[in-house]
Amino acid sequence: MPLLHVLNRDGAEQEVQAPSGGVLMEALRDMDDGVMAICGGMCSCATCHVYVDPEWTSKLPEPMSDERELLTELSHHEQNSRLSCQLEFTNELAGLRVTIAPDE
Repeated sequence: MPLLHVLNRDGAEQEVQAPSGGVLMEALRDMDDGVMAICGGMCSCATCHVYVDPEWTSKLPEPMSDERELLTELSHHEQNSRLSCQLEFTNELAGLRVTIAPDE
């Protein structure tokens, strides 16, 4: 399984094995201090908010309108904000670096 590099809310970096073809949120939700993902991936709560490392943002698909709308309503929104429930984790994304955003 490809590795994912995650900076948690405490500032500690973890390497997480994530299945290729799965949704990034699932790997982050399974971490001890990962995302909450309350809506289960339905793009309706933004509790899976992450910051994507700038070197990776261009390798991801553009967010759809519902994701963009949710992100812009967040107080911790940044240019590199994404909802991890909307990102398929593929072999091409092995080594992806994300930071779990603060709770809203």
